[in-house]
Amino acid sequence: MTEATALEALATLNPARIDRFAADTIWPVFARLRREDPVHFTPQSEFGPYWSITRWDDIVAVDTDHEAFSSAEGIALPTLADLEEADRLADQLGLPRRRPSAGFITLDEPEHARHRKAVSPALAPRNIAALAPLVRERAGRILDGLPVGVTFDWVDRVSKELTAMTLATLFDFPFEDRRKLTYWSDMFTNTPGHGPVESWEHKARAAFECFAAFQALWDRKRAEPPAADLISMLAHDPATADMSPDQFRGTVVLLIIGGNDTTRNTISGSLLALHQHPDQYDLLRADPGLVPAMVSESIRWQTPLAHMSRVATRDVELRGKQIKAGDRVVMWYISGNRDADAIAAPDLFRIDRDHPRHHMSFGFGVHRCVGNRVAEMQLTIIWEEILKRLPVIEVAEPPTRNHSAFVHGFEQMPVRIPARA
Repeated sequence: MTEATALEALATLNPARIDRFAADTIWPVFARLRREDPVHFTPQSEFGPYWSITRWDDIVAVDTDHEAFSSAEGIALPTLADLEEADRLADQLGLPRRRPSAGFITLDEPEHARHRKAVSPALAPRNIAALAPLVRERAGRILDGLPVGVTFDWVDRVSKELTAMTLATLFDFPFEDRRKLTYWSDMFTNTPGHGPVESWEHKARAAFECFAAFQALWDRKRAEPPAADLISMLAHDPATADMSPDQFRGTVVLLIIGGNDTTRNTISGSLLALHQHPDQYDLLRADPGLVPAMVSESIRWQTPLAHMSRVATRDVELRGKQIKAGDRVVMWYISGNRDADAIAAPDLFRIDRDHPRHHMSFGFGVHRCVGNRVAEMQLTIIWEEILKRLPVIEVAEPPTRNHSAFVHGFEQMPVRIPARA
């Protein structure tokens, strides 16, 4: 624990402070909360008042009780200033004020299940298996095109590129425009001054561009016979074919961000973890059969979405604390993944764990990540292909992390490849 963390009063401790995430100094804060106050209330913050749930069992309890804890008011923890700016811009543009996305992750049952079911077939094991050879071919091309002996940005050249390719295929989005998908994801998840976002107006223009492109894609899919891509499934499924424009736009945002951040940031995070733990990198090179386990351990270690939040629909008691109806409750997956009561030696990065898929990065209950198997497939393939081609990848400089308490990832990661296999 740092001296500053030790001196900070527990009663006013604000674990969502974004500067800690950007500086990677969050770990002592969550260790302290797990130990001293696992159901913690922050009365005042830039996010307003909220509860922090930091232990594994308590997070599971909240995540699986969708009746007492609703996602209808949004799944993230935006600052009050950001909400005010979004309202100001909506008023300026003559748009309704909408705070949460209208995607199916913010729907409660039973409507949530009907919308989720519409896209699930595209992400089913049979379709993932059919997609895998194409992903492998693309991963090979990406890796073969990387420079040797010079420093380049791994996030841009590998993590974003592979993710964009797969997303474009899942959407049947124009392949030549695939990098718009990762760009829009960055625009949705960042605020002005961070990532590519220059201003709130810039953010709004990007959103309009995204929604116009997907409306055109929707219109084309409605006019064509049903196909196996996500937009066609939404356009032809009875549960979603008549969804409102807000719901469609919200679903697009959800699928773009969900399909981007887990894979992209774990591709980068896995490389950083192996660089920081050279004994595990040696173990992986000696036994490539450990790739699937390493992927799962990396997803736990990175926790690409640090939290999900809910709003209590009624009064709930948790560990003796009284959560009132209407209170915002934040489930810190990034903390639960380091809970020693649930995971042995959680602060160690170990790629040979007995149960590597025992982590909470994909959530639990009805809102568990619908695309988790697609993420695992891409991560497994890229590392299998890396090990065939690149004996060593060096992280040349400390990475630049996202300015976010929600998306736990990287803006840039300078790397160098000394030689090819």
